[in-house]
Amino acid sequence: MKHFLFVLIISTFFSCKQSEVSKQLPEVKTSQLIALFKASQTNYPNISVHRGGKGILKYPENCLETIKYISDSISAIYEVDVAQTKDGQLVLLHDNSIDRTTNGSGKIDQLTYNEIKDFKLVDDFGNVTAYKIPLFSDVLSWCVKHNVVLTIDIKKTVRQESVIREIKKQSAEDISIIITYTVDQAKTAYQLAPELLLSVSARNDEEFDRLLKTEIPTANMLAFTGTRLSDATLFKRLHENNIVCMLGTLGNLDKSAAAKGDAIYREWNKRGADILATDRPFNAFEALNN
Repeated sequence: MKHFLFVLIISTFFSCKQSEVSKQLPEVKTSQLIALFKASQTNYPNISVHRGGKGILKYPENCLETIKYISDSISAIYEVDVAQTKDGQLVLLHDNSIDRTTNGSGKIDQLTYNEIKDFKLVDDFGNVTAYKIPLFSDVLSWCVKHNVVLTIDIKKTVRQESVIREIKKQSAEDISIIITYTVDQAKTAYQLAPELLLSVSARNDEEFDRLLKTEIPTANMLAFTGTRLSDATLFKRLHENNIVCMLGTLGNLDKSAAAKGDAIYREWNKRGADILATDRPFNAFEALNN
């Protein structure tokens, strides 16, 4: 009887200790986007705006005002590029230098934020606008307030950790998708932030097979299938795993739609491309949603 009581006391002690430990461990809250972006769902935006908006008169790429302008008209997600200044500030910029998209010049990693903050952004037609290179933090803050989803392209000179840290600082997990191009990038992004949705490269069965061999759950995957139309069997296989497929129509496919008619966007959607990443967001949205 004494032995039984001793075992009972010890068991109760360890049970209480485990309960205390479990209370101390923070519960990882997954991004709402993981539940939203499922092939079995239909209520997510089906347009991804390349570089936050390109080819729009008086509205430059990677510009917060451009995102605001487009979001007033259509439901979409926005692909943006995150670069880093010499003094470690994260900003929206696609190129290594500011020459093409601003009225200034110089490489972004050799300029401080104070040196670039007064330069003005230039649209794709060469017009100097009143808009400035935005801080990534400001873009995140606005998108959180207005529930606008970003797919975030991290430039090669920027560490994933820096971008993910800023996302968490701004409590922007529910509007942020991290873009990855390789299996290794996807793995490190998942290790750093298992709560986030990841855009992963799955342009063919071989790339998808490599992803399936990782520890990344398919629930955390949004499949970018490339800028060429993949075989319908790939879309089917991804959908069978409840993964949303994104097709990059930017470039040749957008040009084909402009020449042959926007109805072709619907054909690509019916083939299995759930989201179209495009430089023609208004045209593509009109074709898919009206």
